[in-house]
Amino acid sequence: MSETDAGKKAERLERPRRIGGGTAEGTGRARQTDTARAEQTGDGALVSMEAVVRRENVTAAYQRVVRNGGAPGVDGVTVDELKAYCQTHWDRIRQELLDGRYQPQPIRKVEIPKPEGGQRRLGIPTVMDRMIQQAVLQILQPFFDPTFSNDSYGFRPKRSAPRNHPGRV
Repeated sequence: MSETDAGKKAERLERPRRIGGGTAEGTGRARQTDTARAEQTGDGALVSMEAVVRRENVTAAYQRVVRNGGAPGVDGVTVDELKAYCQTHWDRIRQELLDGRYQPQPIRKVEIPKPEGGQRRLGIPTVMDRMIQQAVLQILQPFFDPTFSNDSYGFRPKRSAPRNHPGRV
């Protein structure tokens, strides 16, 4: 694969996939709504959007996003403004999530300098989208994390590659 082909492949957007597989039958709005309501994980456990939007889960996600901080997305809403934004918009967003109609905002693209020169491109989601992503993670991670290899370390809680691991730089 040439460098140009690899660059084009890296820039392609990935299509969303269903959790736990599925068939090509039943596509469209009805299937999206069913998918948003409940899905089976790989081990057959039921995961519902109701669990994602449950008050305790969303509150924990909100606290995590605020603790992590970070820059605003394309909408300009900061982490400090998230509480007020939620108070105004959460009922609508929650219903959109439950109905399978929620659409994340575009990603804000930013370039930052690399220490060794050049630029690194970052994509910054809105704080609301980060909160929703965190809420989904908190529900799905307990189901999927145990299915990962013990040698898998990237982006997993309380894990880092051992110092003498051959893949560690």
